[in-house]
Amino acid sequence: QVQLVESGGDLVQPGASLRLSCAASGNIFRINVMGWYRQAPGKQRELVTTITNGGMTTYADSVKGRFTVSRDNAKNTLYLQMNSLKPDDTAVYYCNAEVFSSILDMLKNRRTDYWGQGTQVTVSS
Repeated sequence: QVQLVESGGDLVQPGASLRLSCAASGNIFRINVMGWYRQAPGKQRELVTTITNGGMTTYADSVKGRFTVSRDNAKNTLYLQMNSLKPDDTAVYYCNAEVFSSILDMLKNRRTDYWGQGTQVTVSS
């Protein structure tokens, strides 16, 4: 089993910055793609950003230029630097990781998806 624990959510004013973290632990051989998703009240969960093991990134158009994703593969930790926050960024932010639990799993491309419990980000004046 693998656990993902997010932290860093807070209540901030528009224009402020926050940094989210997601620490993965447990039966991990290698983590493939990691990502941040968010879900606002009454809306579906949406993809915010992804980052591969090699550092390639994607971003939703709504956060491009304001959010930066990074990861520390040695620590199995994912980060999200959020700048120029807007009220529309208010949501629960979830961490996702595609995990290979053994070298055999990796050779067979058997990945398991894991999710964190979420951290609340509220942007309001």
